[in-house]
Amino acid sequence: MKILLVTPPLTQLNTSYPATCQLVGFLKSQNIDAGQMDLSIELVNALFTKRKLNEIFDSLPPINKLSKQAKIITQQRDFYTNTIESVMRYIGGNDSSLAVRFSNPDFWPVTKRTPNEEDLEWAFGLIGNHDKATHLCTLFLRDLCDLIKECINPHFELIRYAESLCIRLPEFEPLHQELQKELNLIDRLMLDLFERKFNYSKPEFVGFTVPFPGNLYAALRCAQWLKANHPDVKICMGGGYVNTELRQLSETRLFDYIDFLTFDDGELPLLQILNKGEMIRTMYRNEENELIKVNLNSQKNIAFKDLGTPTYKGLVRNNYINLIELTNPMHALWSNGRWNKLTLAHGCYWAGCSFCDCNLDYINRYETAAIQLIVDRMEAMIEETGVTGFHLVDEAAPPAVLRQLAEEILKRKLTVSYWGNVRFEKAFTPELCYLMAQSGCIAISGGLEVASDRILQLINKGITIDTASESMKNFTQAGIMTHAYLMYGFPTETAKETIASLEVVRSLFEKGWLQSAFWHRYAMTMHSPSGMKPESVGAKHIPTPLGTFANNEIPFTTDHEIDLDFYAKGLQLATYNYMQGVGYDVAVKEWFK
Repeated sequence: MKILLVTPPLTQLNTSYPATCQLVGFLKSQNIDAGQMDLSIELVNALFTKRKLNEIFDSLPPINKLSKQAKIITQQRDFYTNTIESVMRYIGGNDSSLAVRFSNPDFWPVTKRTPNEEDLEWAFGLIGNHDKATHLCTLFLRDLCDLIKECINPHFELIRYAESLCIRLPEFEPLHQELQKELNLIDRLMLDLFERKFNYSKPEFVGFTVPFPGNLYAALRCAQWLKANHPDVKICMGGGYVNTELRQLSETRLFDYIDFLTFDDGELPLLQILNKGEMIRTMYRNEENELIKVNLNSQKNIAFKDLGTPTYKGLVRNNYINLIELTNPMHALWSNGRWNKLTLAHGCYWAGCSFCDCNLDYINRYETAAIQLIVDRMEAMIEETGVTGFHLVDEAAPPAVLRQLAEEILKRKLTVSYWGNVRFEKAFTPELCYLMAQSGCIAISGGLEVASDRILQLINKGITIDTASESMKNFTQAGIMTHAYLMYGFPTETAKETIASLEVVRSLFEKGWLQSAFWHRYAMTMHSPSGMKPESVGAKHIPTPLGTFANNEIPFTTDHEIDLDFYAKGLQLATYNYMQGVGYDVAVKEWFK
């Protein structure tokens, strides 16, 4: 049995999403012929060419029917078409000589995204030509994406394709109707690339990973093509979106496009399907049009130590591109630079935060492996890719394992860089942070969430403001960039507590213990402790019928309702200023006027 695993458009474009790499590495260890395709980066590289841009411009409506922004771009058509391939070479790392020219704002056309000189100088300094040029190239591509979205495909996004269509989709009908429409230019290009890869690989089985809502439409477009042209090929779909949104699925029409859904860790479910064994955590439709759910709650899995080494075979030669859309330093790490993706330990060692989907097995089940095996995997990935940077994709990297990792890296005298997510807890002492920095740790992100001890206790975060602040200080003093995830709108959180949280954040930035932060709005999900028992966090469900398709986010009420849109603007504006080193002397209440 030969299988092709596909990451459908669109995910991050600077490095491949880790799911297919992990699955292919495992399947090959089981002597299964497995290949992979990152259709995201292939689509972007095929789209942003002079020939394809000319095709786009030729298909635009009359100029009097365009928005002001689209008119500006259209009037400078020659600049965009003549510059696009140089831009792609530069952000693909294939022509660094363009850095000086591309870092000059006067080189670029003036559009709504044109940054001012002060913002550029703050973000990149006076001689930071490379990253400044990457940022301006990214804005150039974003302008073209706006044009494509307005005139060619209303669902197109540079990172997540058709996410607005799929992000809240209790019923399948809107997506089904979209899939019946005539193919647009983007669809045709994507399917042409997919067809070429399929004809080259000749698989008997195709699997799609759907980590986000923005991958669903493209996955089903490709599956639709397969069903029409190769009906004997079996199709499977899994990933984060499937795990969180489709567990209560009752809509059978999804299986007009695919044959199987798999849940949680995909290694064993895929292996069983390919070997025609007893299915594990798998859903399919029988001949009577009934949904069959087989062992959906099974906790049987392949041991973490036996998952094999992730492989980038088939992806290494792809021309990944560097993007810097936001000048937030942690966002720049996510989208800029090539990173090998590595998991230190399976699941979350804490698995108790009330907002997290920690009741799902792939998060709740914590499992480690010998650190020598983990570093062996690192060395194998370096040998295969030539890349020494690692993004640790753990839910939260355990302090004890990070200590072992640092010691093993230093013992082997490896020169690597790594970064990942942690919990800001007291285990991150000055000594551990120094050890991590010496071994190559360059950045850490962690959830401070709501900077209120009362809310942190309600969240069951297991940390306090004091312990989190101390660990941030230790990271920063060791030379490790520190980013905080922040949350607003948690049940029972008052306006006063929201403002007080911002004061804590202001203080952390002013002291230099925090270099980057971002606010997220709380969402109650059905697989989280707060979603399963909303009264535990002072909330009540708003009765809502279960959708036949996607179900995850739960509407709720609380006795302490505040205007979340109003406070979101103040939180984001203040934090943006703090990251630039200004606004510390402004009373936090002033941001909410």
